[in-house]
Amino acid sequence: MNFPAGPTGGAVLAMLGCWVLAVTATVCQGQTTFTSFHPERREWAFNHLTVHQTTGALYIGAVNRVYKLSGNLTLMVSHDTGPEDDNKACYPPLIVQPCSEPLTSTNNVNKLLLIDYSQNRLLACGSLYQGVCKLLRLDDLFILVEPSHKKEHYLSSVNQTGTMYGVIVPSHGQDGTLFIGTAVDGKQDYFPTISSRKLPRDPESSAMLDYELHTDFVSSLIKIPSDTLALVSHFDIYYVYGFASGSFVYFLTVQPETPENSMSSGGSSNDLFYTSRIVRLCKDDHKFHSYVSLPVGCVRNGVEYRLLQAAYLAKPGRVLAASLNISTTDDVLFTVFSKGQKQYHQPPDDSALCVFTMKDINARIKERLQSCYQGEGNLELNWLLGKDVQCTKAVSYRVNTRTHARTHTHTHCWVSTCSAPKRRVE
Repeated sequence: MNFPAGPTGGAVLAMLGCWVLAVTATVCQGQTTFTSFHPERREWAFNHLTVHQTTGALYIGAVNRVYKLSGNLTLMVSHDTGPEDDNKACYPPLIVQPCSEPLTSTNNVNKLLLIDYSQNRLLACGSLYQGVCKLLRLDDLFILVEPSHKKEHYLSSVNQTGTMYGVIVPSHGQDGTLFIGTAVDGKQDYFPTISSRKLPRDPESSAMLDYELHTDFVSSLIKIPSDTLALVSHFDIYYVYGFASGSFVYFLTVQPETPENSMSSGGSSNDLFYTSRIVRLCKDDHKFHSYVSLPVGCVRNGVEYRLLQAAYLAKPGRVLAASLNISTTDDVLFTVFSKGQKQYHQPPDDSALCVFTMKDINARIKERLQSCYQGEGNLELNWLLGKDVQCTKAVSYRVNTRTHARTHTHTHCWVSTCSAPKRRVE
């Protein structure tokens, strides 16, 4: 899915509004003064920022701290999250059972910061104890709950930031859902790469962060198979951004390519080619049958930009909407890509700002599903299935009006709405 890349003024401002901590400037007698905010220690870097849509309060996830600031960057309250004695090799974490590994004072890097507007609380997840999360009250960052007694409560095994993303889907009058995508750092047996979790209204609920569905046969999760790591030892899926739009939840990822019989476990991570992908799931799909993804990138003047660095969903301004032939109420995805398909962890400086409309993205996904629905092409699920699988023709029902008997053929794909018959497809 290639679109021309070209910086647009409105798009640049949208990206800055998302990723840069705002400062307030006051001009007085020809001089400019700035209001700024810094952590207690220089090495305690800021990791995530979210701004409350109604109050304008800023919530910052940092190393060992979560901060709440006013709109002019005045500190209102802070919450300590670390450091604590820990060891990454302890699983289950030592807060559940003793661990024989040596413990050292360890920083808690904020890895996820989401506002649950429906319940007036903040979800803050860190790197300590295999990724334990807290629910904090928005007003004063008071701890509502810190679930930690079940394996589902540990969401990520790595300390790197920028490789985990979450999307909260509220439900009016009912419990919400938390979609989580995370890099698993080789611990695929412990951590699914993507899952959906229960987010009860009652913070003390025993179901907090449980999988939406978990049986011996089907679950609300996808794990990276061991066969994939045998093929590509450094394989992982890095989740750069996530959002909800319409009936769907989307994630933007970067992952190594896994063509059949072309890689071995002896290869260096620097030798891998990476593909940026957009992943889509139905909000109410507890079995993950609606999972679908497509490669995404930009080409400008013959130069390919394939390494996704950042993204942000917003509404377009009047001028941008007109240039894209959409309405100002439509969703637009702003993305930044680096050049090439290698060096994901140390990308080149050459980058491009690319703009996608969600209408175009969904149209491309629909085209992909329809072609597979007709038995054309492959599923492109090498990393999940260990091999490529040919698409098969769609379900076709023939009803006998006398006996009401029904026969059908099988399909790996589904098309149209979230309530349609569906199969996982990439």
